[in-house]
Amino acid sequence: MQWYPHVTVATVVERNEQFLMVEELSDNKRVINQPAGHLEPDEDLVSAAVRETSEETGWLVKPVAFLGLRQYLAPNNITYIRATFVANALREIPNATLDKEIIRVHWLSYSEIRERSAEFRSPMVIADIEQYRAGIHYPLELYANHG
Repeated sequence: MQWYPHVTVATVVERNEQFLMVEELSDNKRVINQPAGHLEPDEDLVSAAVRETSEETGWLVKPVAFLGLRQYLAPNNITYIRATFVANALREIPNATLDKEIIRVHWLSYSEIRERSAEFRSPMVIADIEQYRAGIHYPLELYANHG
């Protein structure tokens, strides 16, 4: 059996002390997550983060920093490698069609997110927000695409 990790991307987007979050279905459960998703073939991580954010939230964003890389062994025994970017919200996309798993898009304060901790899709949700709030992020140039 060949093993390979799933490469995913996410964005932490803050505006007016609220974070852009999605409520989505995962394994028939409602969960809260950052805009996030899988890297597609022939796509770089930054472009994937922008695409996933627009597909899941209807917001166009501009990545401005690299938050970090996380490895997570999920309960389904899949290993995820997640690259997370800090992004600025540029504008809402009029009449955007969201991914079918998305139930609702939220702008939530930190305390509202903490109150919903039982709904987190994974521990990476709060870990990324805590790291962002601590001011730990890196220049976007830390990431390089040699393709």
